[in-house]
Formats: sequence, structure tokens, C-alpha cells
Amino acid sequence: MFKKAVEAKSHQRLSGADRKKLKRNLRDKFPRASDADLDVLLPPKAEITVAKFQNRVQVYGIEGGLPMVFDIDGRGTEIYPTVFALWKVPELLPSFMLKGGEVSRYIIGGADLMFPGISIPVEGLPSFLAGEPWAVKVPGNPAPIAVGATTMSSTEALKAGLRGKALRITHYYRDFLWESVEGHYVPNTGFLEDVVFEDPVLVSSSQGLDSCEDAADASEDPENNIKNEEEGESEPNTVSTTEIDAKSGMAEEAIANVGDIKLEDDASANETNVEEPLALSVEDVDAYLDKCLLQALHTTVKDKDLPMPGSTLWSNHVLPCRPSNVTLDIKKSSHKKLSKWLQAKASVGLIAVKEDKHKKEVVLFSVNRNHPDYLSFKPEIRKVEKSDQVGDHATSENRSQKMLEVTEIYKPSVHVNPIFASVGADGGRLYSASEASEIVFKYVEKENLVKPTNKSIVVLDPTLCDALFKGAIKKGSAYPTEIHKKDLGSAFIGRMQAHHVVTRGTDSVVRKGAIKTIQIMTERRQGNKKVTRVSGTETFLIDAEPLASELQKKFACSTSVAELPA
Repeated sequence: MFKKAVEAKSHQRLSGADRKKLKRNLRDKFPRASDADLDVLLPPKAEITVAKFQNRVQVYGIEGGLPMVFDIDGRGTEIYPTVFALWKVPELLPSFMLKGGEVSRYIIGGADLMFPGISIPVEGLPSFLAGEPWAVKVPGNPAPIAVGATTMSSTEALKAGLRGKALRITHYYRDFLWESVEGHYVPNTGFLEDVVFEDPVLVSSSQGLDSCEDAADASEDPENNIKNEEEGESEPNTVSTTEIDAKSGMAEEAIANVGDIKLEDDASANETNVEEPLALSVEDVDAYLDKCLLQALHTTVKDKDLPMPGSTLWSNHVLPCRPSNVTLDIKKSSHKKLSKWLQAKASVGLIAVKEDKHKKEVVLFSVNRNHPDYLSFKPEIRKVEKSDQVGDHATSENRSQKMLEVTEIYKPSVHVNPIFASVGADGGRLYSASEASEIVFKYVEKENLVKPTNKSIVVLDPTLCDALFKGAIKKGSAYPTEIHKKDLGSAFIGRMQAHHVVTRGTDSVVRKGAIKTIQIMTERRQGNKKVTRVSGTETFLIDAEPLASELQKKFACSTSVAELPA
């Protein structure tokens, strides 16, 4: 299944419902697993991700950790644990024991398991059905080296004289799924010290996979293979018990010395580095995180900038607020993740966040500036050089001069001109929506058109009825005689000519018609290359050339400006 390198086409986080569904499937597929075993494979507080491959295989794992199970067809009918999962829970699956290390080199080379390579126990062949998931182990090592599905039942195997293929291997130690894990984790040495040292099963399993690696290395030399096979016939087990004990003793000594070496390096580093960041405890990191967040919310995070991605909040606002001698690492806090920290702040009501499932990121939506923590915090005033203050003041003035303002305005049309003339309003000027509504309600008050029995209803006289509905009612249909107050203003504005005024700094322009939005679309060019086209910026007095230059810097992409057709 993973003999060849296949790139994942997508990576997604599992939702709560999908996570529960996956656990139910694992409980059904692996009846030997307890709830504690499933929690070891899929920790309740860890984020679970699924990687989808082009061959329909789906691999489930811990985010930032190890892949644990994989689904061959993507439908949940053929689910198998990875060797990483079996190293954590060795008894998750029933297992076949190999006759010796000379057989294991074929398994970790990608071959299926044959019945002649299985060591049959004294009590006889265990009972199994066709298509069941089984693991493969080597003598003296509780950590499995492969996993697969049985090709026939135990009854059929006995009828065939224990000949033929026993297990169709779907995943094995040293295949491309194992290679995809950064650091090439193995149970006897590993790449994560805490994983190796905390799991006694993995620490004690130092002999079996060494024999697999020795056999695999030996398989690269044909002459050595022939010699080893000849020796294997006369001496099946060339590794003595004393050698195994010596190896395990050396491994334990090496493990014990690792911490000492690391401490010596840390001590030497402390002696050489005079200026070093403060050593912070978990409580100190949490306190600095809260302080920097409140400082950022007071000083740099504005409501107009929201919603804001959590990564932007962290890098552009929170980190710049930390003291110069403090290094903030979210992983060293009690929250461990940026998303967990922001959600904790949202749970106390300081901020409001929401998770973007597509970008897999928490987004800051609003800030509760009436929260007690926000009100009680006094932001620090950072000392800034005078030249910087002058530059910042000039920049703020420049920004204020370039502030964009768009207003919808309306001009009286021939339909509503009698209403304006009746109340003495100028029919040649432009009105805002509120001003136009005031005109029509002034006319209603002047003509006393409010229905006496229902103050929310306006009775239509001929002048007002023509202004609102003349030409809009189909021939043969009756004109309405009254209208609700809440609909009067919008109906009156709808009969006027729409205009809009755009103001940017000292530049202002009035255009007829409704405001035209900026058009943003993507086009596919030359295969899978995509181009984003932006048009209509001139409506908002934005010059295309400076905008293209800014977008080129902001998004680190190439930009070009072209004239639109016609």
C-alpha cells in the first residue's frame, strides 16, 4: 500500500462528529482494544487530522505527531493501525510470529507473509477468518514490524497444508508511510526522547528491530546473504542470550547518559552566553501572554481591522508587545497551542473567536472592551524617539487624508417632484436617504394622511399614490390606497434617481447610478496556474499602479496592470 511515494492531496482536521465516528469504527474493527487503548491512539485533547491520498487511502494521525490508523478505501471498511500505533499498543491486533530475523528482511522489503515463514505455536495454528487484520512480530521483540490482512481462514490454511500466502501486507516498517514521519521514528531509538523513555514497551524492544535492520543491511550484499542462509540452516539462532543482555545493557546505559550529555551542553551554553532570555515557568508564560494580549488590544488592535486571523494577531500584535528580554513560546504555556489560548480567552468573554475550518485557523472577530480585565489593565507607554514620533504623525496624517468615504445620495425624479414642490424643498439638489425620508413624512404630516384608527398606516392621496406607484402598477391592476410607515421611506427613495459620492482625502466625485463594486475573480492559465483579476478600483479613486505595487509586496506575488476592453 505504501511501497511507492504518494503525496497527500489534502490535509484536514477532524470535526467532533467525525472523530466520534472514527472511534466507533476502531472499536468495531479492533475488539481487543479498550477505551484506554483508543485514548492512547487518539488522545481526547489532541487535534486529529486526516490526510487524503490520490489512491483513496486516508491516513488519520495526531496533529504534529504520528500517523495512527489508515483507511484503504476511504469508506471505513478496511481500517488498519500503523506500526506507530502498534508500538504504543502492541496487543491491539493478534500477531503472527516469524521464524527468525532471516524472514523479516523480506517483510520490511515489501513482500507478503507466507505460511512457511510463520512460527506455529505448540498449541497449533490460531483461529482466524479471511480478511482479518493481523500484525507481524519477530522473536524477542513485542513491537510489531508490519500489519496486513489474512488471505484465507485458518481452516483453509490447514487444508492447504500451511502453504501459500498467509498475510497480504498493507504497511510495514521502513515503507513510505514510515519514511513520511520526520525523524524516522523507531521504537528502540526514536526521534522523540519523551516517547521513547516514557513507554517501557518501546524502551525494552531494542533487539527485534535491530535484527530487522541487520537483516535488511545484509540483504544488500548477495554474497553475505548466501553465507548467512547457509549458516542459518546449521545454526538457526546465532544470537546468544548473553549478547542480547549485553545489548540491552548498553542501550539502557546510553539512554541514561543522554540526559547527562544534554545537561552539560546546557551548562556550557549558560557559561558562554552572557545575555540570555529569562527562564520562564509555565505560569510566567501564561501571565506574559495575557499581559501582551491586553497591551495589544489597547494599543494596536482596532475594531476596523477585525476580523483578524489568529496568526496575524500573534505575529503582528502580541509578540511586538513582549519585553525585550522575554521570549514567548506558546508551546511552553499551559495552552500549548495558539488556538487553545485564544479559545480560553473567548470563554471568559474578553474576545470572540471562530474557527475557520477551511484555513484551519482561529479568527478573532470582536473585542469586549467593557470586560473587567480590559478596563482594569493600564497599557504601558512605550518610549519612542522624537524622529519616529514625527514620522508616525506624518503617516497618520497621510492616512487620514487618504481615508475613503462612500455615500449614497438621491436626486428627485419627475415622479416625486410634486412632493418636493408641495413641502417647498429644492427639487434640483441631492439628498441622502434620511433627508429624502424626512421629505415624504413631512408631506404626510402636512396633508394629515395618517390613518386615525391605525397610526402605523398612511392613507395615499392621489399625489402621493402617483409619486409611489405611477408607471409601476400593471394596467388593469388596482392602485393601493394605503401603505405602512416602515415601507413608505424605502418606496419613496426607490422612485428617486440613485447617485453616489466618493471622497478620498481632498478628492471627491459624484456619479450617477448605484455604486459599482470591485470585481475580483480567478482565472486558470497554463494548466494549474491561477491568476486573480481585480477591476473597478477606479470607482473608489484608487489608482491601479500604486495598488498593484502594494499588493505585490503584501502577497509576495507578481502583479501587472492592463487596460480593460472598451
